[in-house]
Amino acid sequence: MRLKDARPQAGSKHRRRRLGRGISAGQGASGGLGMRGQKARAGSGPRPGFEGGQNPLYRRLPKLKHFPLVNRQSYTTINVRQLANLAPGTEVTLEQLVADRVITGTRGPLKVLGDGDLTVSLRVKAAAFTASARAKITGAGGQCEDINPKS
Repeated sequence: MRLKDARPQAGSKHRRRRLGRGISAGQGASGGLGMRGQKARAGSGPRPGFEGGQNPLYRRLPKLKHFPLVNRQSYTTINVRQLANLAPGTEVTLEQLVADRVITGTRGPLKVLGDGDLTVSLRVKAAAFTASARAKITGAGGQCEDINPKS
């Protein structure tokens, strides 16, 4: 085989379309681009995402990461490290924590988080517990009681 014998595969090469050269050429007059308008002109058309002046989708959506939750549940949180100072056998509720000034304000039902260590046995009534908080309270000989949040 010689260099002069090297040819493209049959059917792999096509002639270029000659646009706007009469109706018999198949793409006469407007060259398949329709009648006038920005997308029929030479050069690039409108940028991707352009909606003709309407506020585009990427600006209609919220700016950062996720849509906000409509009925978001907010909790008053406390760590088990803050419960370690209470007397053994105490019944811990949201009202009792506010009365003892362990927490200063409420932002909803009580949720117990698992940061810190707990050595005293407590009976904790809360709307929610993290898995680590539940393990630390029961591991210290206490009880976790779930109450329905009133929101």
